Amino acid sequence: MISSVSLNEARKTDHLRIALDEDVSFARLTNGLDDLRFEHQALPELDLAEVDTQATFLGFRLAAPILISCMTGGAERGAQINRRLAISAQHCRVALGLGSGRAALDDPLLAETFLVRDLAPDIPILANIGASQLIERDGPERCERLVDLTGANALVVHANPLQEALQPEGTPHFRGVVDALAMIARDLRVPVIVKEVGWGISASVAEQLARTGVAGVDVAGAGGTSWSEVERHRMDDPVMRDVARSFRDWGISTADCVEACRAALGDRLVIASGGLRSGIDMAKCIALGADAAGFAAPFLRAAVRGAVDIAETIRRLSTELRICMFCIGARDISELRRTAHLTRQRSAT
Repeated sequence: MISSVSLNEARKTDHLRIALDEDVSFARLTNGLDDLRFEHQALPELDLAEVDTQATFLGFRLAAPILISCMTGGAERGAQINRRLAISAQHCRVALGLGSGRAALDDPLLAETFLVRDLAPDIPILANIGASQLIERDGPERCERLVDLTGANALVVHANPLQEALQPEGTPHFRGVVDALAMIARDLRVPVIVKEVGWGISASVAEQLARTGVAGVDVAGAGGTSWSEVERHRMDDPVMRDVARSFRDWGISTADCVEACRAALGDRLVIASGGLRSGIDMAKCIALGADAAGFAAPFLRAAVRGAVDIAETIRRLSTELRICMFCIGARDISELRRTAHLTRQRSAT
C-alpha cells in the first residue's frame, strides 16, 4: 500500500517537473498588465542614483518589494531549490515564500525540505498551508506547528478550489473555511495572508476576507501558470483531461485583482502575483496599489540553474524597477504608488 506521504512527495515532484518542462501557460487570458503603460517623462528632475527601491514588508526593510513566491518543498528536489532561494533572498534582501507545508507536518523527513531559516535569518519567510486543511479538527494546531517549524513571519493560506476539484487526489472541501480563517487570524501569533494560486481574488472575496481580520492577500491572478494545465498533465483519465483543458483560460487577470483588492482591503497588505515577469510589471502593480510583487516561474527556472542565477534574476528585476521609476520621476516606492503616469490603453475594436 502506498502511503499518503509517498503520494504527497510524488505530487510535489510531478508539479516541479511539469512546471519546468511543459507549456502550462494560459491560452489567451493575460495578466492584464500589457494594457497598462507608463507615460515616459523626458525630464524626470532627479538622478538615477537618487531612486530608492527599498520597501517595508512584514516589518522588514527590503532592498526592493520582491517576494519569491511560495513554490515548493516536500520533495528532495524541492529541498535543494528552497535552500538556493533562501541563500539568494538573504543575500539580496528580498522576501521568501515556502511551498505548501502539508508534507512537513505529515513527515519529519520531508519537514527538512522546508527548513531554511538558518540560511535566511534577516528576511521575512512565509509559511504556507492549504485552505481546506483549516477546517480539519486539528487545523489551528497544524498552523501553529508549521509556523514554529519554519520560523515563519507570516502564514499564507492558499485557496485553490479549482485545483482541488481537478487534482486526482484533491480535497475540494471549502465549507467553513471563512470562519476558520477568522479564528486563525485572531489567534495565530503571526499575520495570516490569503493567497490564490493563479486564478485570482475577486472584489467580493476580498471584502469577505476583510471581515475575517486577515492581514492581507496575495492576489495570484490569472495570466501566469495555469494549474489546471499542470494537473491535466498528471491525469490518466481522458475525460478529466478534457475537463481540465476547458479551464485553461479561467480566472481574473492580475491587474484587475490588484485594483479590486486594494479598494476592498484599505490599508491591509496586497501582494501582486500572477504572470509577473519584469521589474516594469512590478512597478505597474505597485502603481495600481500593491505593496509587493511576487514572482514564481522566473525564480523556479533560475533556482534549477543555481544560486548565482537567482541573485542575477533579483538584480535584473530590481534594476528594471529602478530605471522605470527614474523614467517616470518617482524617487521612492511611495512616489511610485502615487504616480499619475500610469495609463490604461484602449484596445482597438
